[in-house]
Amino acid sequence: MMELRGCHGNAARSHNDGMAVSLPKILTPIDRTPEWKAIQTHSKAMGQSHLRELFATDPQRGVRYTAQAGDLFVDYSKHRVDDTALHLLVALAQRSGLQERIDAMFAGAPINTTENRSVLHVALRSPGGTRIEVDGRDVVADVHKVLAKMGGFARKVRSGGWTGATGKPIRNIVNIGIGGSDLGPAMAYAALLDDSDRRLHCRFVSNVDGDDIWEATHDLDPEETLVIVCSKTFTTVETITNASSARAWLLRGLPRSVRKTAVAKHFVAVSTNAEKVAEFGIDPTNMFGFWDWVGGRYSVDSAIGLSLMIAIGPTKFGQFLDGFHTIDEHFRTTPFARNVPVLMGLLGVWYGNALGAQTHAVLPYSHELSRFSAYLQQLEMESNGKSVDRWGRRVAYSTGAVVWGTPGTNGQHAYYQLIHQGTQLIPADFIGFVHPRHEVELHHDLLMANFFAQTEALAFGKSPEEVRMEGVPEALVPHKTFVGNHPTTTILAPRLTPSVLGQLIALYEHKVMTQGTIWGINSFDQWGVELGKVLAKRIEPELNPGHSAELAHDSSTNALIARYRSARRR
Repeated sequence: MMELRGCHGNAARSHNDGMAVSLPKILTPIDRTPEWKAIQTHSKAMGQSHLRELFATDPQRGVRYTAQAGDLFVDYSKHRVDDTALHLLVALAQRSGLQERIDAMFAGAPINTTENRSVLHVALRSPGGTRIEVDGRDVVADVHKVLAKMGGFARKVRSGGWTGATGKPIRNIVNIGIGGSDLGPAMAYAALLDDSDRRLHCRFVSNVDGDDIWEATHDLDPEETLVIVCSKTFTTVETITNASSARAWLLRGLPRSVRKTAVAKHFVAVSTNAEKVAEFGIDPTNMFGFWDWVGGRYSVDSAIGLSLMIAIGPTKFGQFLDGFHTIDEHFRTTPFARNVPVLMGLLGVWYGNALGAQTHAVLPYSHELSRFSAYLQQLEMESNGKSVDRWGRRVAYSTGAVVWGTPGTNGQHAYYQLIHQGTQLIPADFIGFVHPRHEVELHHDLLMANFFAQTEALAFGKSPEEVRMEGVPEALVPHKTFVGNHPTTTILAPRLTPSVLGQLIALYEHKVMTQGTIWGINSFDQWGVELGKVLAKRIEPELNPGHSAELAHDSSTNALIARYRSARRR
C-alpha cells in the first residue's frame, strides 16, 4: 500500500538480522541494587532544593535540559533534578536491562512473559520492506496486507462506492468496542476531526449501559449507517451485547425486503475469530484481522483504527503511522541521556520512588486533545498497575501513577488550585502547539500565554516577600503565597497533525515500557481486569427476580443483589 508508506521507500531491512537477542535474568530486585540506593541517597541530599535555586545557579538550565524527538520539543528543565540525579537515573535504566529489552521488543522476542507473546505494536507502523519475524513469519508483511485491505475499504466508503442495503451511501460510522478498541479510535478521531471528511460522522460505543448504544444510534438513519464491531475474540460480553442491540436497531429501521442480507452490508468486524463473525451475520471477507502480539491499549494503529482511517483517509492514516515510527526509531537508537521517552519514564521513577508522588497530570492545551488524558489512563494504569514483578515476586516499591487531566484553561478554573497550593506533589505534562487548527482572533496567543505562565508559576511560585511588596495585608500573606517547586514537562510541537498525534502516542507508549522495565514488571498483560468480569458472569443470572437459588456471596453483595431484585419486581 504505497500510499500509506511511500515516504519510506522499499529498502528491505531488519531489526534482528544477524543479532542474537538475550534478555537478562535479573535476580536482584531493582530496589536492592546500588543504583537504586544511590538515587534514594541523592534525593535526600537534594532535600528541598528549590527550582528557583537550580535555575539561579545554572543560567543555561532552560537550554541544557531540553531534547527533541521528531516534531516534539521537550523542556524538562522545570524538574527537581540536577546533573547528578539524571546521571544516576540513566545508570538505573542501564542496570534494569532497558536497552536489551528494547532490542528484544523490536526483534519480536516474547517479552510479554506471562502470556509468552511478542510485543510488536512497533510492527504496526514499520515501513514496508522492514522485516520483523515471529516464529519465522514476517509480521510486517502481514501488517501491510491488512493496511492495504483497510485502505481499499476506506476509499470505497469515502467515495460512496460502498452502499447500504437500500443503495444509499454511508454517512454514519458507529464503532463498537471497549478498552483500547474504543479509547484509541475515539481519542484519535476527536483529535483529528479537522482532518476528517465532515460528510461522515463517527460515533463510539463502549459502555454496556444501554443508554450508550441508544444515544449513538437513535437519531441516525439505518440506511446510511455502517457499524464496525471491534473484538479480537468476538466474544467480549460488552461489545457483543452492544453489537447485538445495534443489529436489532438496524433491522427494525430497514425495509423488510432487505433485512435478510442487511447485516453483511452494514456491519464489518475487526477480529480474529472468523467463525463467530460469520455466526453474527457479518461476511468474513469484511473482517479485518490483527494479532495476539497487539495489546488492546496499543492497537489504535492496527485495524482497530479502521473507523479513523475511514474518517481521515488512507493517506493521512499513513502519516499517523509515520509519526509513531519516528518516535519508535528515536526510542530504539538514541542514547538514554537524550532519549525523550526514556527521560520521561525516568523522571516518573524519580518522583514516584524517590519523592513519593502518586499521581501524574497530563494537561494538553488543545481542545482537540480532549480525550488524550483518558486514553493515557488506560495506557499507563493498565500497563503498569502491577504489584508483582516478572519473576512472580511482590514488589516493595510504588509502580504506576494515577494519571489524570483535562484540556487547556478549563482546568485552571478547577483543580489547578490543588496543584499550586495543595499538599501533594503532582508532576504534570503540559502539551501545546505553536499553530492552532484555526486562527480565531487572538485566541491562540491567549491560550499559549496561559500555557507558558502556568509552568512558570508552578515552578517559581511567589514568595511571602514578593506578596508583601504588593501591599497585601499581613493576614493575607500566607494565603497568597505560592511555594512553587512543582515539576512540569513542557512538550511543544508546531501543530497538531496526524503525524504529531502518532508521535505523542508513541512517546507515552515507550515511557510506559521504560518504567515497567525499571520496576521489573510486565507492562503488557492485564490480568487485573479479569476477576470482575468472571464474577459478573456469575452474578448476571442471579439478578433475575425469578432466580431462586441461594446467593453465596459475601453478606454485602448478597444484600445488594436481593435489594436490586426486589426493586425490579415492582
